[in-house]
Amino acid sequence: MCEFNNLDHRTDLNGADRLIVRRGQPFSISLYLRSGSYQPGVSTLDCVAETGPQPSEQYGTRASFGLSANIDTSRWSAAVLSPPGDMVALSICSAPDAPIGRYTLTLGQAGRIEFILLFNPWCSADVVYMDSEANLAEYVLAQDGIIFQGDYRYPVPIPWNFGQFESGILDICLKLLDMNPKCLRNPGKDCSGRRNPIYVSRVLSAMVNCNDDKGVLWGRWPENDEGYKGGVNPLLWKGSVEILRNWEKQACAPVRFGQCWVFAAVCCSVSRALGIPCRVITNYLSAHDTNNNLVIERRIDENGDLIRSREMIWNYHCWVESWMTRPDLKPGFDGWQASDPTPQEKSENIYCCGPVPVRAIKDGELTFKYDAPFVFAEVNADVITFMKKKDGSTSEVMNTTAVGQKISTKRVGSDDREDITHLYKYPEGSNEERETFKKANHQNKLLHQQGDHGLHLTIKVSSDMRKGCDFDVFAVVTNNTQSEKKCRLVFGSCALSYNGFLGGSCGFKDLLNVELPPGAERRVPLRLNYSKYGSQLTEHNLIRLAAVLFDYATNEATLATRNIVLENPQIIVRILGEPKENRKLAAEITLKNPLPEPLEACCFSIEGANLTGGNSISERLASTVGPGEDAKAKVYFTPTRSGLRKLVVNFDSDKLCNVKGYRNVIIGK
Repeated sequence: MCEFNNLDHRTDLNGADRLIVRRGQPFSISLYLRSGSYQPGVSTLDCVAETGPQPSEQYGTRASFGLSANIDTSRWSAAVLSPPGDMVALSICSAPDAPIGRYTLTLGQAGRIEFILLFNPWCSADVVYMDSEANLAEYVLAQDGIIFQGDYRYPVPIPWNFGQFESGILDICLKLLDMNPKCLRNPGKDCSGRRNPIYVSRVLSAMVNCNDDKGVLWGRWPENDEGYKGGVNPLLWKGSVEILRNWEKQACAPVRFGQCWVFAAVCCSVSRALGIPCRVITNYLSAHDTNNNLVIERRIDENGDLIRSREMIWNYHCWVESWMTRPDLKPGFDGWQASDPTPQEKSENIYCCGPVPVRAIKDGELTFKYDAPFVFAEVNADVITFMKKKDGSTSEVMNTTAVGQKISTKRVGSDDREDITHLYKYPEGSNEERETFKKANHQNKLLHQQGDHGLHLTIKVSSDMRKGCDFDVFAVVTNNTQSEKKCRLVFGSCALSYNGFLGGSCGFKDLLNVELPPGAERRVPLRLNYSKYGSQLTEHNLIRLAAVLFDYATNEATLATRNIVLENPQIIVRILGEPKENRKLAAEITLKNPLPEPLEACCFSIEGANLTGGNSISERLASTVGPGEDAKAKVYFTPTRSGLRKLVVNFDSDKLCNVKGYRNVIIGK
């Protein structure tokens, strides 16, 4: 009864060709007896449910049970629902804490049924239980979503096809669990551990990257000298389906390449497929603390350029949150748990991170499992900047960089951004924040206070900063003292990758004699020309602005930095035809060339859950697209299911790369 059961268990999007059910919820089986008939109180039936290569009642991977008068949803149980006769309608229920995975159910001497058991966030006895239908629709059933990139002043929404119900994906997710080193070492114990979403989330955090195992993704970042040779630029991925399918096709060899949002998105897809509510999080100005002292020490040269270090502040960083209770901790820490599958630092000698309660991060509970100090530092680390001078000496520089800004996720039921910073941090300067830092022994944050030197330096930007345009940015110097100030101002810009590494210069100015009367303000412009920055930009469209102000009287320096995102052109998508199931449609896609030079090798590609079969469909343009001209193409696809679907679109060319867009499409029956 796969069609009935899968619909009842909300697994019907996986298809109706096999039985896929959720734990702690009854499902139905019809038995046709070869001889005799069922007699209540007389007939018996021995049932055995087994999972894993070494089923064991000790490990909880084997359960034996018989017929009961009624179903008991707290354990494995079976009951007959039909009247006496040669057809028996049987109801079976798994325990709400049974290990997930592939099962064999043996009924008596002859009956044998195979099924897949998943976590059940609709079951109040399951530790992943979530009591909001709207949240369940978003965090378990939604096959597409939005991931935020860009900058905390200008968050950029990027569409993503999670595709957890596409053909073959659930099998790949189960294979991912089977390939983890813990399973290969001790499959019986590992399969037993799959009853616990804490354990499963930690395994996924390790297996989405390939640093210690046969994991899914190979990480590579923009600063690597080899670039993305031999693989795919992470910005070109539009969803998780192609990545997971490629991993399986390649005999579990890692897919090249991933960066943080790709790792997080794939982890989210697998979690949702297995039944764990999950969402992708973006933390702007995210600290990477390598020595657990909760301090990021940065060094700059006299031009304000960063000197390379392992400790970085990423312009943004993505991880996932998974919903579950934490019976292993004291009460009050159930709910969202942060995990980070991007390989940054080792945890218990493996590149993984979490899960740790988000509430533990907010309250400074750094002894809680798992990896609380690292995640706490990502959103709370203090930043100290030193200037290394030409004579070899160093001095501390005034700096106002604050990590952990605008922590974001997609809002439930819409494509808008939801700011969840308050879930990770108390308001800045509040008594609660101070108590949290005391508990976390974050002494540097408590004690490190920068004095007011009377000179104030900020960076202001233009309202219109589009890729291809020339525009001004401004260093604004204010003299808040009672005396005249003579200063030197160094104002520079350079290309920036999202994880904090610097590229080539985009513009520079060095003013040796800036005179400021008491109370005066001066705006110093820096012109950024496309002819200069166009060839320097990384694929992330980021430019770092840095201004350093030297006070000749005190020999002190003040640093101001700001990252800006250059806006890509908008992709316009028009659907031609009436959107219906199994009816071929065309997406007419248009993009105006914003650059003062022609675009060549132009290509549009689309992807969408239940729209393109989990595949990416491409259309290359035969002609060059001149400045101000429209790149236009029709791309055909056939929807397979009704409902609200997100068509993800990507544009690529020789000079304008990785432009994303999307269109929500309502598919009728």
